[in-house]
Amino acid sequence: MGLQGFERRLERLVEGTFNKAFRSGLQPVEIGRRITRVLDTGRTLGVSGRNVAPNNIGVYLSPADTERFRSFAEALARELAEAARQHARDEGYQFLGPVTVTLVEDDSLKKGAFDVVAEIAEGAGGQVGSLVLPDGRRVRLGEQPTVLGRNSDCTVPLSDPRASRRHAEVRPTADGFLIVDLDSMNGTKVNGVAVREHVLHDGDEIALGSTVMRFEAS
Repeated sequence: MGLQGFERRLERLVEGTFNKAFRSGLQPVEIGRRITRVLDTGRTLGVSGRNVAPNNIGVYLSPADTERFRSFAEALARELAEAARQHARDEGYQFLGPVTVTLVEDDSLKKGAFDVVAEIAEGAGGQVGSLVLPDGRRVRLGEQPTVLGRNSDCTVPLSDPRASRRHAEVRPTADGFLIVDLDSMNGTKVNGVAVREHVLHDGDEIALGSTVMRFEAS
């Protein structure tokens, strides 16, 4: 199921923006399959009892393929990283740091050949989390509280009239992240339930006023 979901996402990528670039030659789905195998074979049992997967991923490409992908490299790497996160969610893996995919040119490779190398790299403070905003932007959570609200000086300013000026904040804890409502007018909901404080879990949907975002523990 995880591999199928991984491939479906990459297939949608090919059908969309990158269709013309990937009509022939090396396909993103091939890279995706290899990344999936690297995550599966590179996982290790963490202290929490859950499998920890590699999160720092390098994709080595031939000079010809590097040139073919050049104008799309950033977007392709971003989509491959998102697909890796989805595969990890499907399989119940966790990461110790942010998921990154870097495309690297390798002069020793011939056109169509590629390699994937990945390692487990711990993030700052050993905690990993991000908020995925409605427009798809990803806000990485760090060691300092992340304040959400209408004020322009909030960490994540919201253009939502139903949100309070300082609506809520996400605070790092010893085991993850906690969302705390800051006495907002319309309240804070997690997965449709009003909360004052709530320990966030991977995939939780957070509603502030009319704005809904997703928490990802990766």
